[in-house]
Amino acid sequence: MARLEIVLPKMGESVMEATINTWLKKVGEHIDEEEPLLEVSTDKVDTEVPSSHSGVIEEILVHEGEVAQVGAPIAIINAEGVAIEKVEEKKEEVKQESKASARKEKIEVESPSGNGKYSNGVHEESKKKTKSDRFYSPLVKNIAKEENISFEELDSIRGTGKDERVTKQDILNYLDERKTFKPSVSTAVATEKQTITKPKVEVSIGAEDEIIEMDRMRRIIAERMIESRRISAHVQSFIEADVTPIVKWREKNKDAFERATGEKLTYTPIFLGAIVRAIKDFPMINISVDGTKIIKHKNINIGMAVALPTGNLIVPVIRHADQLNLVGLARKVNDLANRARKNELSPDEVTGGTYTVTNVGSFGSVMGTPIILQPQVAIMAIGAIVKKPAVIELEDGDMIGIRHKMFLSHSYDHRVIDGMLGSMFAKRVTEYLEGFDMETKF
Repeated sequence: MARLEIVLPKMGESVMEATINTWLKKVGEHIDEEEPLLEVSTDKVDTEVPSSHSGVIEEILVHEGEVAQVGAPIAIINAEGVAIEKVEEKKEEVKQESKASARKEKIEVESPSGNGKYSNGVHEESKKKTKSDRFYSPLVKNIAKEENISFEELDSIRGTGKDERVTKQDILNYLDERKTFKPSVSTAVATEKQTITKPKVEVSIGAEDEIIEMDRMRRIIAERMIESRRISAHVQSFIEADVTPIVKWREKNKDAFERATGEKLTYTPIFLGAIVRAIKDFPMINISVDGTKIIKHKNINIGMAVALPTGNLIVPVIRHADQLNLVGLARKVNDLANRARKNELSPDEVTGGTYTVTNVGSFGSVMGTPIILQPQVAIMAIGAIVKKPAVIELEDGDMIGIRHKMFLSHSYDHRVIDGMLGSMFAKRVTEYLEGFDMETKF
């Protein structure tokens, strides 16, 4: 048998490393090709990694809780019936992909932006080798770019991660401290060993209180929500939609829809269809912000917030949503939601969104003020559908009737979206919902 290295495979365009959560096989155990070998966590999603070969696990190189780089060896396996040359070729291919990603990252760091700075926000003199030659993740570099932190200043931040790496929380804590004390570069270098910590809020704990440690996903959610509020100027617009035609059409057609397509018909794909149409009308909603640049996206990729059994939240993405009809949207919604709840999504399926929708109404809320998912600039919350008495305008006079009403809550980034555009977009979604064609076929 050939003694081979199992490397951490590429798991997404922007995923460079992963944390080892659980080894599903122990040293000495046999594993088949494509059988799950371990579970890992990235900053995108938790996922299983299958074995690239059949054989016996001889050695585990990266232990649970440790971080591995894409393309790096994580285990040794005695593989069955595999030519060493082929394995070496595959290993070299993974290494080349990893090197290509590293070169791309280096180009992004060192490419001039035309203003004496580089794309990660550091000054020209920072092209030289950094003081500690530390590794910084793309996320940390992006935050440094947004806050105009030079490499010298970045080197002064004490890291709490593995091998004293600077984590996202480390740099955010540093920024909070810098609000009250903004060091110069020379001061930052002089205080390189200084521990910078966020002031701790004292919490009163009683004898019968239970202390629950946040799981990894909840910590990531918490960090991203705080980061989004720090980055974007959140404002909201609210509008009420009369969705009586949609309610009646769905009640009439849901059984036939399931028989014809094999899919359950929820309200979500209908609502997404209206939102996609409105995005086509107002393409400046479908943008991202990169420093002082606005990125106008050609593709409409809708993020769909899904509540997990653990109580956490994940946002799978429906790519090219504008190219899907009602049946296509229903299939995508059901598939992504089901696999999200089973923890079966790949990292690529939770990245690349350009606009997000969250259905707070499924939990009984009539409206909400959702937080924008960076680097997007807007998110819409769909409230519960409620029967209400309403004024119905008729040709021969007005009357009071029972209607199905629903609030739409639109949060948007006031840095690039003003109240006129944010409100007009919400109004257009409402018009498409209220004008739903009762003769819609599937």
